[in-house]
Amino acid sequence: MKHEQLLQDYEQGQRDFRKAYLHQIDLKGVQLSQIDLSEADLSQADLGGINLSRANLSRANLTDADLSWADLRSANLSHVNLIGADLRGAQLGRANLKGADLRCANLSDADLSGTCLDGAELSGAEITGANLSQAELSQTAQHSGESHSWVTWAGSR
Repeated sequence: MKHEQLLQDYEQGQRDFRKAYLHQIDLKGVQLSQIDLSEADLSQADLGGINLSRANLSRANLTDADLSWADLRSANLSHVNLIGADLRGAQLGRANLKGADLRCANLSDADLSGTCLDGAELSGAEITGANLSQAELSQTAQHSGESHSWVTWAGSR
């Protein structure tokens, strides 16, 4: 699907884009709140500054996607693939990242306040300056039997 078609359909009220193939799409700075992109392929997409607040991205593939400065507040990102994704400065407050794969993701200066990270994989993730206040971390990485020692917590709040 091309970005023009997605934007046109969204503007006409469509919100269901489950399983859409959007590999390398450029949606920089676009407003797509409350959209359903569950199980969509958004790998290597340019989503910098996008508004995906309250969106459903569960089980989506966002490998190596640029989500820097994106608004993902209250979004469902459960079991999402964010391996190598750029989430610098992203707003993820109250988002559901349960079971998300964030290996080698850049979460520098991201707002993760109140975020559910239960069962999330964070090995190699960069979280310098990230706001983790009231984030749910109790089950993070325990599914693999590892401790949090491989996560760089320095500079996080």
